[in-house]
Amino acid sequence: MFRRDFVLRSLAAVAAAPLARFAHAEAQAVSKVPVPFTFDMTPPIADREAFIAWGVKNRGEDPKFLMQRWNRLHALIQNKDVWDDKDKIAFLLNPREEFCRPVNRPHAYDSAFLDIGFGVTISGPHAVARMTQSLDLKRGEKVLEIGTGSGYQSSYLSRMTDKVYTIEIIKPLAERTRGVYDDLIARGYTEYKNISTKQADGYYGWEEKGPFDKIIVTCGIDHIPPPLLRQLKAGGTMVIPVGPPGAQRVLKVVKNQAADGTITVARSDIFGKIVPFVPFTKLDGDAIKGAHNGEAKDTK
Repeated sequence: MFRRDFVLRSLAAVAAAPLARFAHAEAQAVSKVPVPFTFDMTPPIADREAFIAWGVKNRGEDPKFLMQRWNRLHALIQNKDVWDDKDKIAFLLNPREEFCRPVNRPHAYDSAFLDIGFGVTISGPHAVARMTQSLDLKRGEKVLEIGTGSGYQSSYLSRMTDKVYTIEIIKPLAERTRGVYDDLIARGYTEYKNISTKQADGYYGWEEKGPFDKIIVTCGIDHIPPPLLRQLKAGGTMVIPVGPPGAQRVLKVVKNQAADGTITVARSDIFGKIVPFVPFTKLDGDAIKGAHNGEAKDTK
């Protein structure tokens, strides 16, 4: 999900083809989901065996991964990375194994970042869960993700709202992940119809689809991109890693607008510690450096 410099982009594009073919062939071999997704689905949260039985019956998923997913959820709860039932349910319905490379699927629910090719990783479940929980996303809200990566983050969001927009800067990765979504839709995961994808430079957002109630950014930058702040609705929330290279803090940014039209930004640190992220990059492969003038006044 996180960006790296694109020195090996051309080689990565060549390497992507076998993985894409593998994913497609595997998808065709799997039967369709027995019960299509609805936003009022309520899998058992408290009882592991009941959840596994429910997941096999209603989603047709592997009991091994269902057990690992339930176990990881309860580690998230204990660590206070997730606390609302809607977020817990979204996590339980989100098959992380589908977004991992075959070699890494046995580790899909480890508390770890996993390589997905292109010099990019799928973020660890604790980071994804806390960043998602901090958005406080509600059904019907419009959310923009900057950095599609493996697709796991948007997959999570698609179980919370039907208006998910996501941008990926690496073209072959964007194409591969779109293919993963389409294969999952063909297998009966109708929730992936909630996701709209675009291959572009995420720094500039997706203006024609805005404004957005929520925005989530998954790469480090030393300022809040003005285009993203413009596209965030008044009263909206953005979660974004901000700070110097290798020393970002993941901020919850709330955009407020006074009666006279004055915009202010309230920021809080969701982890309470430095969390290093690889740099936000642009289409030329360069990391964005240097502060940009913002459009709002910071408030604490």
